[in-house]
Amino acid sequence: MAQQRYNGIDGLRAYAAIAIVIMHVITNIAIYPTQNYLTKELIPWCTNLTFLFMLVSAFSVCCGYYDRFKSGQITPNKFYSRRYQRILPFFALLCIIDFALTPTKEQLYQLFANITLCFNLIPGQHITMIGVGWFIGIVFVFYLLFPFFVFMMDNRRRAWFSTPIVVAMAWAVTDYSFNDTIPTPIAGKTHIVYSMPLFMAGGIIFLYRDVIARFLTSINNYVRLLFVIGITILYFCFPQLQKGSFCVLISETILFSVFLCYAISSNGTILSNRITKFLSNISLEIYLCHMLVFRVVEKLHLERYIANADWCYIITCMVVIAGAVAFAHCYKIAEKRILKLI
Repeated sequence: MAQQRYNGIDGLRAYAAIAIVIMHVITNIAIYPTQNYLTKELIPWCTNLTFLFMLVSAFSVCCGYYDRFKSGQITPNKFYSRRYQRILPFFALLCIIDFALTPTKEQLYQLFANITLCFNLIPGQHITMIGVGWFIGIVFVFYLLFPFFVFMMDNRRRAWFSTPIVVAMAWAVTDYSFNDTIPTPIAGKTHIVYSMPLFMAGGIIFLYRDVIARFLTSINNYVRLLFVIGITILYFCFPQLQKGSFCVLISETILFSVFLCYAISSNGTILSNRITKFLSNISLEIYLCHMLVFRVVEKLHLERYIANADWCYIITCMVVIAGAVAFAHCYKIAEKRILKLI
């Protein structure tokens, strides 16, 4: 049976990818734009949209594989082969380019670790090659654990039993150090134990997807949209929700769960249109390559030609986004042609 497609998720992926690009540009640009709430608070906050990617990833993988794992219709070989085929070629290409630009012994070690996609299993790892690639590391660990994840989410009752345990573990690693040589807890979003509540949230929404979709589609779309906007504004009205690692995790898990629930019930043009569908299909590639594109744009020194810092930032963002989209799209075209030859 063909899997139902939730078109609204295209918008979440597309907007999140673009927002993360904008965030990284403002973090690394030579001349900082005018300091105000937008540039000092809102845009830097977009780094947390990687949480949204985790939640959406869990939901999407469940849509494709949860039932097939439970029924034994897919083998581990096929599942992991598809995961490697989806992620590794483009990620390996970026890593090779990075190594070619700075060929050192340290980079060689990091290149090897990266192309296994299992680098997040290295204790205390801090890999600088393709810095944004840490997200791939944590998501791939989730893929490694997916059979166990299906076990934890076998039914709704077990899911609700497992979730508090997962949340408690996340709280424990932010409050207590399990390593006597490191007195201060160092767990963060690059640790699977810390990030697991996000994946659990995506799984629970999957289990209730039909109920959520039926309930929300019975409500006027504008009312639903106003509710989501209201929840988002309420979140930003309480800055204390953005303080403390565990508090950030829980508050944003709730916020992004609201986003996802709205997305699976929406077919409106805001989240589902030709542009969002196009960007969604290459959102992972945009995320992975945008910093490499930024480093190229950085060499142009646009600040020498654009005196106004705000316009320099805006134009830099536009150039980086266009470059990342073009690079990702050209790769996709090349990939399809190569697969046809094979």
